[in-house]
Amino acid sequence: MRRRVVITGVGVINPMGHDVETMWEGLKHGMSGVGYTTIFDASSFPTQISAEIKDWDIAQTGEDPAVWADRGRHSRFAAGAAKQAVAESGILDSGLDPARLGVYLGSGEGNQDFLSFSRMMTAALEEKSLNLREFVRTGVNSLRPMGELEQEPSVPAGHLAAMFNAQGPNVNCLTACAASSQALGEATEIIRRGDADAMISGGTHSMIHPFGVTGFNLLTALSTRNDEPQRASRPFDRQRDGFVLGEGAGMVVLEELVHAQQRGAPIYGEVMGYGSTADAYRITDIHPQGRGAIGCMSMAIRDAGLNPDDVDYVNAHGTSTLVNDRVESTACKVLFGQSGRRIPVSSTKSMMGHLIAAAGVTELIVCLFAIRDNLLPPTINYEYPDPECDLDCIPNEARPAQCDYALNNSFGFGGQNVSILVGRYRG
Repeated sequence: MRRRVVITGVGVINPMGHDVETMWEGLKHGMSGVGYTTIFDASSFPTQISAEIKDWDIAQTGEDPAVWADRGRHSRFAAGAAKQAVAESGILDSGLDPARLGVYLGSGEGNQDFLSFSRMMTAALEEKSLNLREFVRTGVNSLRPMGELEQEPSVPAGHLAAMFNAQGPNVNCLTACAASSQALGEATEIIRRGDADAMISGGTHSMIHPFGVTGFNLLTALSTRNDEPQRASRPFDRQRDGFVLGEGAGMVVLEELVHAQQRGAPIYGEVMGYGSTADAYRITDIHPQGRGAIGCMSMAIRDAGLNPDDVDYVNAHGTSTLVNDRVESTACKVLFGQSGRRIPVSSTKSMMGHLIAAAGVTELIVCLFAIRDNLLPPTINYEYPDPECDLDCIPNEARPAQCDYALNNSFGFGGQNVSILVGRYRG
């Protein structure tokens, strides 16, 4: 029999809160973490709103701010969320061999040094050309080596390994918006096959910077509802016009069940099923019939040994873009058949924005809390029904409901699709 995998610790740093209980309280009450962008001057951009993390600093975790001064915003978020998850799990006090503890993240790139880049361009620009020698000379004199190192998406995983003496497998994947869900699924497989007994897994990302916003604006993926920031993210609503960019980190401790039982660890739930597919279609468009989404949801349910009718709740990818919400709705109706319009499906991106690489793990934590409290979080800002998105999207208010099995969807640019099914722990 394959080894069972449970979750024994969780942690978040995101626009809804700096810990899981604060986040969950905000989601239950339909609050929004969206506002005007302050990290940089976005006044000249088509999109001037985002879901930023406010009033949080690495010093709040007990870490020395001087040590983290040149480390990226994403690395600091990862450290904050991971310290919560690891402390809650008690895994470091379990006597576990450090070689049996690993790290698997889905993390994005680090901060962009726009000030240095501007200096380099200013120094190198000549009347009709770019002086490459001067560009390089200015860069060598102004760029910070450690800051540049933080551009590597794998760096946060290295930081966490050093923080927790995790000497086991250390991996990072960056499959766009599916990254942290993919990391969780693959980390689960590492434990299932016996290559580790516990894994710190999740994701971290911040793209609230000029390059990030410019890129998504060029793709027409972001909402431009600048006059109503908190009402801009509206998944499945007929007047949706794009997603709201967020930032943050989510981390969990995955642990082999018997190991967790023997030490009396807290158990949030069990990772029962994992599915991963590719659309094999286009870079920025999902397949119009949702074949990849149907495939990964089916795979996760089958991997869990369940049937579609067993699923009590779906936390949708639900980005608030025209195409994604329509295709995900189609996929749910195909997979769940006659129940497709009745199974509760909500998008918590309506409240916290899209955390990109960190979205999947954060939403999986939401699924765990929905199971714990038998309470399904809402899709806020749902005002105008879209006949192409005719799901039960739990509009505007949380709903009490028995929830034993929850399915979390993550679909990324490039055609990556991941679904993870978590269930109530039953011993």
